[in-house]
Amino acid sequence: MSFFYSHRLPIAEAAKDKGYDVVIGYGESGRVDPKLLERKGFKINLVPMERGSINIFKEIKVIFNILIFLIREKPDILHLITVKPYLYGGIISRLIKVPILVTAISGLGTLFIHNNLRSRLLRFFLFPMYKFALNHSNQNVILQNISDAETLNNWGVLNSKKIRIIKGSGINLNDFTNLQEINNIPAICFAGRLLKDKGVHEFVSAAKIIRDRGVHAIFYLAGDLDYSNPSSINQKYLNELKKEKNIKVLGFQNNIPKLYSKSHIVCLPSYREGLPKALMEAAAAGRAVVTTDVPGCRDAIIPNKTGLLVPIKNSNKLADALQWLIEHPHERIAMGKAGRQLAEKEFQIEKITRNHFDIYEDLISKIQ
Repeated sequence: MSFFYSHRLPIAEAAKDKGYDVVIGYGESGRVDPKLLERKGFKINLVPMERGSINIFKEIKVIFNILIFLIREKPDILHLITVKPYLYGGIISRLIKVPILVTAISGLGTLFIHNNLRSRLLRFFLFPMYKFALNHSNQNVILQNISDAETLNNWGVLNSKKIRIIKGSGINLNDFTNLQEINNIPAICFAGRLLKDKGVHEFVSAAKIIRDRGVHAIFYLAGDLDYSNPSSINQKYLNELKKEKNIKVLGFQNNIPKLYSKSHIVCLPSYREGLPKALMEAAAAGRAVVTTDVPGCRDAIIPNKTGLLVPIKNSNKLADALQWLIEHPHERIAMGKAGRQLAEKEFQIEKITRNHFDIYEDLISKIQ
């Protein structure tokens, strides 16, 4: 529910405003009270599932829960987000002949980040599920960057004719109004789930390198632990970080515009993304970005114009890029202004919502 609320709610609200009967099925409520959606006029249904579970018996139950939900609701359009819903729901939608299927893949995550034995075995076993789930007769698959589209196409699970690229989940630019930097010690902000795969260790290492070089800066680490994800850092490591003088562990933040208004640079040294909202919000906030040269991250900036790219898993190069921006405020501010222009052109929620309805209407036309 938390992901839906932060990344998909405006699309659902626009659909309701257009006269669609919107029913929301969710597996976990997270930080969001489901009653908030009820008060907005949505019909909601709990479809129990656990994100991190791989217990075969629990997964069979999840599949059954999704099946019952879809049989009961009889959707004309089924829009699936996050991995288990788009895999299980995609398979079921073909079996019960849902007329229209929209599959939104926000990123390929750990499935393609690593190439160890576990990841290769996982891809082997998931291949037939992806192939079946992504080959509904009247379906579009929304991806957020070209690299992910090419990966799935080359893997053999997705026909390129089904692919639609939509850059991220959209940003309400009206939320970001404090675009001027504050005159204070430079602050570098990481905002996201505290996962190893998002580069938390590299962010921390870069902070220590910057400190040891005698460069004055403060590093904000904003986000939650996520024990449902095998890449999550642990509480012990987080407690140790709280002792670092130039690192402030902020925890979960629900007001990103305010957080970024106090920051000078936004940093996300992730290993792979779809199109990270943290970087779209950085652009909207008018903040320069330092991120990794990987799918998703490099697609969220204009290199050397709105931010800097660094190699993956390279704390020294990350520290070098951050130090350069710290020591070159005029160039940093210019990058932030260019980022705002990028957000106004590419990331406006109105544009993203319009792109979704273009997909809905195109698929509806094929069954009329």
